[in-house]
Amino acid sequence: MKNNHRVLMGMLIIVLVILAACGNSPDESSTPADNDSENNNVTQDTKEEASNSDSKENASNTDNTNTDVSDQENKDTNKKVDTSDNVPAKEEAPSTNHTEGNLKEEYLQKLKDAKKETEELEATDSSTYALKKVENDRWEIWDELLNEIYGKLKEQLPPEEMDELREEQRKWIEYRDDNALKASLKYKGGTQEHLEYVAVLANLTEERCFELVEEYMK
Repeated sequence: MKNNHRVLMGMLIIVLVILAACGNSPDESSTPADNDSENNNVTQDTKEEASNSDSKENASNTDNTNTDVSDQENKDTNKKVDTSDNVPAKEEAPSTNHTEGNLKEEYLQKLKDAKKETEELEATDSSTYALKKVENDRWEIWDELLNEIYGKLKEQLPPEEMDELREEQRKWIEYRDDNALKASLKYKGGTQEHLEYVAVLANLTEERCFELVEEYMK
């Protein structure tokens, strides 16, 4: 009987041990799962934090990059402005005697053209009226050019020189008219009287044009 009792007690103990082991097994098995879940959550949170951190760093780097680019663009713009401001303005070339000399050459050419034009004038016939028409046209051409030359000299010459030239021109006009009159008196009363008068006016005015350009114009 004692032996049977011991066997039953041993079996009961074994059963209790087994039951105790089975009761602890679900908790223990659930613990790793919970641990895995927690670990996964931690890993996920860590990843999210790392991702957020990277995003913030990237955003910060982007802002810095934009700032640097903006600063660089401002610097470049300032450089361009400074460069533009520092470019010296073109200086106007001062008037020289060479430029004035070109004016003299220009009017010498005008005189040559006028002389050629007057030499090509021809009377339509041999009548006194036609001849007078040619001389009148010659005088008008030279007189117009004389006035133009005189106006240029008024702009070019100093006041003192211009005063002297003005007085000289008055005397020349008297000289021209007197000589034209004297030449016409040879034909006083004749048909050629007025023709000679106008012809002398044209000839003396032509000479005066060349004289003013060659002696006074610069």
